[in-house]
Amino acid sequence: MEADALIIGAGPTGAVTAKRLAECGMRVVVLEQGKWPDYSKARAGRMDFELTAGRDWAANPNRRQLAEDYPINDDESDISAVLYNAVGGGTVIYAAHWQRNMPSDFRVRTLDGIADDWPLTYEDLEPFYEQVETDFGISGLAGDTAFPPGKGPPLPPPPLAPMGRRVARAHNRLGWHWWPAPNAIATRPYKSLNQCTQRATCMWGCVEGAKGSVDRTHWPEMVARGIRLVTEARVSRLEVNSGGLVTGAHYFDAAGREHFQKADVTIVGANGIGTPRLLLLSASGQHPDGLANSSGLVGKRLMMHPFGTVVGLFDEDLGSTHGVWGQHIHSLEFYETDASRGFVRGAKWGLQPTGGPISMTRAYPWGAENSIWGDAFHDGIRKRLGHSAMWGIIAEDLPDESNRVVLDKELKDGSGIPAPKIHYRMSENSHRLLEFHLARARESLEAAGAYETVIAPLIRETGWHLLGTCKMGTDPQTSVVNEW
Repeated sequence: MEADALIIGAGPTGAVTAKRLAECGMRVVVLEQGKWPDYSKARAGRMDFELTAGRDWAANPNRRQLAEDYPINDDESDISAVLYNAVGGGTVIYAAHWQRNMPSDFRVRTLDGIADDWPLTYEDLEPFYEQVETDFGISGLAGDTAFPPGKGPPLPPPPLAPMGRRVARAHNRLGWHWWPAPNAIATRPYKSLNQCTQRATCMWGCVEGAKGSVDRTHWPEMVARGIRLVTEARVSRLEVNSGGLVTGAHYFDAAGREHFQKADVTIVGANGIGTPRLLLLSASGQHPDGLANSSGLVGKRLMMHPFGTVVGLFDEDLGSTHGVWGQHIHSLEFYETDASRGFVRGAKWGLQPTGGPISMTRAYPWGAENSIWGDAFHDGIRKRLGHSAMWGIIAEDLPDESNRVVLDKELKDGSGIPAPKIHYRMSENSHRLLEFHLARARESLEAAGAYETVIAPLIRETGWHLLGTCKMGTDPQTSVVNEW
């Protein structure tokens, strides 16, 4: 098929882009190295669900080791990257938290003297936020006091569960911000989505079809409109003409045969690890350091949003084995920089359930250091199951050039293509930031009546947010792509 546009990756970036291009009448081809998700493995109604979910819906490709995955060397990283190689990409397994950037996120150089301002503003992106929220079926409540006034999500939030009401009342007493949290979870039938049944299984394959993952919200419609979506297509490199422009991509199919897809425009939407990996793999005599790398920044300034948790234990049954997961309420009370705290920027808090019996034993949400295996097992289960509420703390980290994605010298994927290696170390700023926010989250849960709190200061396998690595800017000497 002749293509006006070639998109690499059928995750959220590829889906949103393909939808807009198709609406403009362009001929679009999409190459995706994974398959369509197999929701027959999403067995939320089965007694063995918690046992099988960790195998069938593992977020870490090094654990899954499927044919369509590529391994990631994370030996020199404090956080393991989690991603999903399939139609839908990371939206298949994300928790469906739906957080816009804050207005201040776009102006950190101006406000805090760090990093760089974006070449775009919150106001520039606001109409696009609204459009995408309509496409994904976001649930929430208009009027969040942490944001500028604007249009609310298209769907109402779910009713506040007991844990949400308890913590919300505590924040009212403390004078701290809270709001019914936005989620990519349908609270009533909406377009291609069904109504959520609140099983708290969002990250392990939403069998109900209520989560806004693009394999449900975008790709079926786009395929019906004529977009060609090629699955099990592992892209090995981009082809460049003598003028330095990309003309298409070479890829291997499931049988190992090599193909070339030509296109007038090529768009790489392969996440913050896969995208720089492909640009580096496309090095040639014409571009010895990789494509789009005249600045030397391809792969650099990796950010991963360090994640910790504080779980409160309560006497009453909070019903925290179920609900949206997802976030029930969120708080941005301490998001903005306050120099007196000894660090810059802040963190987003999301109040989440803690899951079923097996979840009481896992590193997420409890932290590997807080295991209850052994003599304390039965007492630990009784204290935790249904009687716990968790604040997930998503920290803003800074773009450090030493945190980066490179090509591993030895590790390869199933097609013999060099795998990525990530270097990521938490900065002193990130450590101080997390320490402060974990302490405040503990105060929050204690104010809500928790008789004990369990803190996991950093959970390793939570690298959901793969950011940076292809910096956007207006100066080609200091950025990889421009604002458009």
